[in-house]
Amino acid sequence: MSSYVIGIDIGTQGTKAALFNEDMELVTTAFEESRLISPEPGTVWQEPDDLYMSCARTIKELLQKSGIKPSDVAAIGIDGQMAGIMGVDEKGEASTYYDSWLDTRCGKYMEQMRARAGKRIIELSGGPATYVHGPKILWWKNEHPEAYRKTAKFVMPQAYVTGRISGLAGSEAYFDYTHLHFSCLSDNANKRWSDELLETFDIDKSKMARIVSPFDVVGKVTKDFAAISGLVEGIPVVAGCGDTAASTFGSGMFDRGLILDCAGTASVLCSVVDSYVPDTQNETLTMMRSPVDGLFLPLAYINGGGMCVRWFRDTLSGKPAASYDELQDEAREVPPGSENLIFIPHFSGRVLPSNTNLKGAWLGLDFKHTRGHMYRSVMESVAYEYRYYLSVLRSLYPNDAFDSMLTIGGGAKSPLFNQIKADVLGVRVTTFETGETALLGSAVIAAYGIGMLNDYRKPIRSVMKKGAEFVADMDRHKEYDLYAKSYLNAIDQITPYYDNFITMKEKGE
Repeated sequence: MSSYVIGIDIGTQGTKAALFNEDMELVTTAFEESRLISPEPGTVWQEPDDLYMSCARTIKELLQKSGIKPSDVAAIGIDGQMAGIMGVDEKGEASTYYDSWLDTRCGKYMEQMRARAGKRIIELSGGPATYVHGPKILWWKNEHPEAYRKTAKFVMPQAYVTGRISGLAGSEAYFDYTHLHFSCLSDNANKRWSDELLETFDIDKSKMARIVSPFDVVGKVTKDFAAISGLVEGIPVVAGCGDTAASTFGSGMFDRGLILDCAGTASVLCSVVDSYVPDTQNETLTMMRSPVDGLFLPLAYINGGGMCVRWFRDTLSGKPAASYDELQDEAREVPPGSENLIFIPHFSGRVLPSNTNLKGAWLGLDFKHTRGHMYRSVMESVAYEYRYYLSVLRSLYPNDAFDSMLTIGGGAKSPLFNQIKADVLGVRVTTFETGETALLGSAVIAAYGIGMLNDYRKPIRSVMKKGAEFVADMDRHKEYDLYAKSYLNAIDQITPYYDNFITMKEKGE
């Protein structure tokens, strides 16, 4: 009898599921678009039942497309969005909606946490207080005390769905260790909750779920979920992890010194190290744990960096919108630096380092600038931000070269974008022929977790085939020096404007 594994990625744009055979080869996929609820700027959430049912429906589609027997499915692994959070009650049912990582209403509490124990949060949890779990939990506690009271445990979306699939009670809810850096409440180095931080911010420790490994089997498919998904009862379900953690794992990020560009909705740059060195000085890199215990993945990201590229195409490229290929062809004719045009991609504020009032902007617009200039400047801005992240990474780990970068996600499909990143960073950029790294990562985690695989490295490295390589042009790299510095200077120069604007608005001036 053949054995298959299902991997599910609960992303911002939608839920994607994939079926893999016992050799971890992709059989088929299914996708369902997300319903993001955003009644006003800064407010973004998702209904928990939407997350749960999207997994049931995509699994059902996998079974229908593949024609396999449901009894041949050996395990399920799920990954999900990382910086948002939600609550479950004593029965394991949702006590809050999913408070998205794109939601900025917790900004007040973020500032309180930073003012009270900013450096200590970084030292212990591995990352600064931004629009992540700690400030969001405080927002629920203070703005919606009834929902906070009903919450037995705060969990991640993948843990909520896994709990529903497995029929876990609130007391059985869990929190896998790849999310600890976003908590602001953990002792990340020791994989436990920090009594010190919980006491500092008066958060009830009983509401913090047990910490587990992504590979742990946490439950089995219930009769109810089997009925709506087409599966059979009793299939093991592993804890799973965050989507970025799954992507890095599925990309084969096991060797110290590698760099990974996750060019998706968020633009994420991370690396692999084997020691915990929190970035207390720059407050830029956050220390995410790899699914592989003992490895860390220091990372930083632009909140919606990839969304800026899509926004430009959908909003400013004309009606009907131009294709990405058309925009890329126009941008390719523009020289490095886009003839002194600088774009700021922080539409929702800068996350790392935190600059909450910052917004998007173009600086240096001239009558000579065309659609191609503007589109290229959007791509260059992501590379400039990455260049700053890389400089911080090298300062924390001076004995590592960090000269080779893998790229995955939708943005990796653009040869020009990849070349710009290679030139700005001065590193070699390599693509993969397949972009389903999070799904592969979750599937391998599930297969390894149930003992179906005894080696997680081999199947990933055999399935993931390297694609095109982009070698840095060092002359262009030097040419980009001025523009990369100008980008950081532009952020410094316009920050007081946004800060003053917010202050005047609050005073009603």
